[in-house]
Amino acid sequence: MALGYSQGAGAYQQVRTGGGVETADPHGLVTMLMDGALERIRFARGCTVNGNIAGKGEAISKSIEIVGALQAGLNHNVKTPLVGQLDSLYDYMSRRLLHANVHNDISALDEVSNLLGQIRESWVAIPVEARQVAGTGA
Repeated sequence: MALGYSQGAGAYQQVRTGGGVETADPHGLVTMLMDGALERIRFARGCTVNGNIAGKGEAISKSIEIVGALQAGLNHNVKTPLVGQLDSLYDYMSRRLLHANVHNDISALDEVSNLLGQIRESWVAIPVEARQVAGTGA
């Protein structure tokens, strides 16, 4: 990551805990959100293949909500192009998920899963030291 680990972690500095995850730190919460979205996208894919329209719609709706939460959690006060790039990418993913829902498009689900999976891999690779620096505002 060319921008540095602490800037990447700082992009989500505004994320707050809630809904039964009060003990999670911001980094852990973002990871849990990504995992939840990926799980629901996998479920939606299976529902699409099996013709479970209601299950597909519910799973995709939840995925869109989670991607929206990730987008809303971005800290636009961090002066790095990464924030704007992630914002645009999350917007794109939401649109692709909506397309997948309307058109039963498995390839769109796979595309979003791959994109989010790459973001997650980078996110969890941030060293603990950089997470703590970003969390303190340094």
